[in-house]
Amino acid sequence: MNRARPPLPNPDPPRTMAEETDEVLMRRYRDGDERAFEALFTRHAPRVHGFLLRHVGQRALADDLLQSTWLHVHRARNTFRDGERFTPWLYTIANNLRRDEARRDARDRGELSRDGRLPEPAPAAPDEELQDRVRAALAAIPESYREVIVLHRWHDLGFVEIARMLGTTEGAVKLRAHRGYLALRDELAKVKS
Repeated sequence: MNRARPPLPNPDPPRTMAEETDEVLMRRYRDGDERAFEALFTRHAPRVHGFLLRHVGQRALADDLLQSTWLHVHRARNTFRDGERFTPWLYTIANNLRRDEARRDARDRGELSRDGRLPEPAPAAPDEELQDRVRAALAAIPESYREVIVLHRWHDLGFVEIARMLGTTEGAVKLRAHRGYLALRDELAKVKS
């Protein structure tokens, strides 16, 4: 009598897209798996949009920059290297697009403030008092400090990753963060009083 043997249990059951790391999903997308791109977009688009919105202050512009970011991810997918982390790579693309847009906008604007700087965008409609105070304080500190604080505090990137994104050293990023937090504290004190 020939009995069929039960199948051996699979020691490594297949993972779902939600369980895959960003880097595995990016490699799969690079190799032609469109579903991997969808999983990455679903996972990261809201946070990247928030990053862009905090910087540009206009929802429509943040929407456009978000689309451009993912279009660049698609076009640059073959440049993603094994061993590279996906999140800093993605935020580098978004941040570079944001900076390019700010440069274009600066060239297009005719009105500068008395000290020669571009005026800050009008503050958003108030949600909660604390959020408004933080937004106002962030807008008042220099851009180089603000971008480090936003990437570190709201997007959980480490100083090494931020340094790679900005093309500088980890020490320079830490110094910007330290000075930025001091400036932010001073601005929050002004806004409060």
